[in-house]
Amino acid sequence: MISLKDRLTELLITNKLISQEQLNQALEVQSQKGGKLSDILVGLKIIKEKDLIAVLSEGLGVPLIDLKRFKVDPEIAKMIPAEIARRYQIIPISKMGDTITLAMADPLNIFAIDHVAALTGFKINTIISSPEDIAQNIELSYPDASKGVIENLVKEMTASSIEFIKEEDAALTEQELDRVSREPPVMKVTNMILEEAINKRASDILIEPWDKQLRLRYRIDGILQLQKAPPKSMHPPIVSRIKVMSDLNIAEHRLPQDGRFKAEISGREVDFRVSVLPSSFGEKVAIRILDKTQAVLDIEKLGFSEGVISKLKNIAKTPHGMILVCGPTGSGKTTTLYSILKLVDAPEKNIVTVEDPVEYQLEGINQVTIRPEIGLTFAGALRSILRQDPNVIMIGEIRDYDTVDIAIKSALTGHLALSTLHTTTASGAVVRLINMGVEPYLINSSLICVLAQRLVRKICFYCKEKYAVEKEVISGLRLKTGTKELEFFRGKGCSHCFGTGYSGRIGIGEVLLLSLKIRELILARAQEHIIKEEARKEGMKTLREEGMEQALKGVTSVEEVLRVTAQDE
Repeated sequence: MISLKDRLTELLITNKLISQEQLNQALEVQSQKGGKLSDILVGLKIIKEKDLIAVLSEGLGVPLIDLKRFKVDPEIAKMIPAEIARRYQIIPISKMGDTITLAMADPLNIFAIDHVAALTGFKINTIISSPEDIAQNIELSYPDASKGVIENLVKEMTASSIEFIKEEDAALTEQELDRVSREPPVMKVTNMILEEAINKRASDILIEPWDKQLRLRYRIDGILQLQKAPPKSMHPPIVSRIKVMSDLNIAEHRLPQDGRFKAEISGREVDFRVSVLPSSFGEKVAIRILDKTQAVLDIEKLGFSEGVISKLKNIAKTPHGMILVCGPTGSGKTTTLYSILKLVDAPEKNIVTVEDPVEYQLEGINQVTIRPEIGLTFAGALRSILRQDPNVIMIGEIRDYDTVDIAIKSALTGHLALSTLHTTTASGAVVRLINMGVEPYLINSSLICVLAQRLVRKICFYCKEKYAVEKEVISGLRLKTGTKELEFFRGKGCSHCFGTGYSGRIGIGEVLLLSLKIRELILARAQEHIIKEEARKEGMKTLREEGMEQALKGVTSVEEVLRVTAQDE
């Protein structure tokens, strides 16, 4: 039986809209970065979106509709929720008997068809339209949804009889707090804050109380974005609800608390790490979202260049030594370490990790969460792990001399040790180790590789456009491209990327390998810029250079590369 993907490629080749070489190029991109083949073909400018829609309509026998000339009845559209319409890029346009006619950007998406059929109980008749036209009609057909689900719930609750805690109220008892946190409106708003964050691919949620208002922000693709927040009066019950879910003390408001909980959202099991911090105007809540279905733990799919991936693969085969991954908080260091662990994992290897806390459970790998409050520190756990005869050890973070001392001793005694370090550049990691008190000869004997990395946002496929960059800016970038005319791209902003022009992130990295010359510099306690200069002579590409290569390929923008590498050049 021919697959839907094969059917699409057959239609495009038969109609001579793309060549086999172009198809292979798109399939290669798909294998490396994932995504729908149709989106990749349009994003690579191999085929125009209108041509793709036309060939799909003709080849699959699915009628084509121009929604610009068709008025969608809002009552018909409301047969499915706005979040479902946005997720699948669909909109119902008519109902006749027991059948709904559904306009779809991707008529091959059988999951969307099955979902709507199960949701409504109707038979589904599909037609095809452009993603842009569907997105515009979704905004027109769901005006309330465009204001935000949370705002609508707040309006709904205004008329309800529930009384929220007021700022001037005395401290409530634990029983009263527990009762308020379980009121349906509070549970609804809290759940919608979480669901909205998941639907927008957020990695963090910040709930921050101010003097007279509450601020809600989501970190999407590494950037904090302001969201419509509930009224300030709802802050205490929302915080109490989150504490109940995280099994924290709801009566404690003076001390920081940390917890976690799991929830199933949109059919996916998601982990939430919660941190509650007392502030001047109430408790600030930070929630880290760990969506396992979105986690990419394949070194080939992290977005690094072929040169970086090749070096990491070769280094990972080393039986012993220390590999460090550097970068600021949120730069994807732990994900890279997990990907290396998955690469080296084998039945004959004993792999143990020490983390604070364990972010993702990896099958076949022993993971330990440190607990300083009971004396289980990184150093203490590592001493016990070494008695477990491990082959590979991953240390979540090197924070002090005791930890790095044991890590180096592990690397010197036949173990492969992986860890992270908070420095901005690869050469800076070496200097940082020396500053922590590690002797240069021990660094030379144990350290084999340092990867410094950042995450840059990818330009949205749907609103990607070419634009001209001023010659003065180009000359300031110091790009080595000869006489080749440079092309730069950016995202215009659309409903798919929530107006940001970006969707998703990829990694860029610089890999420092300890050659004989660099080991001599380390032994002489050379400064960071001298080590970096020598590494570049030996072929190391800096973060800025790696990022600019991705910008020239149209994967990210020049502005994004400059944003994440501004302090490193």
